[in-house]
Amino acid sequence: MRDGKKATCLICHSISSLSDPDQGTLGPSLDGVSLRYESGWLRQRIMDARTQSPDTIMPPYYSRQGLFRVADKWKGTTIYTAQEVEDVLAFLLSMRK
Repeated sequence: MRDGKKATCLICHSISSLSDPDQGTLGPSLDGVSLRYESGWLRQRIMDARTQSPDTIMPPYYSRQGLFRVADKWKGTTIYTAQEVEDVLAFLLSMRK
């Protein structure tokens, strides 16, 4: 959930079961998220939350569409790979409280 080389969930969100003291408060807590939402909805939210909430501030982790002010180094790439999206999804689905 935290990788210093990539954007991570804990920058904006919190998960009470994790001991990381530096968790975000900008987004909602991710506690119980897998109980509130279906896996397909969560996957899409990770990939590109704009499809569900056009005005969201959550970045698209697996989309290259509709971006602006992207540094040359990052043009044509996504923040996460498809496997990393699935890994984050698996982690979220494993939290059943």
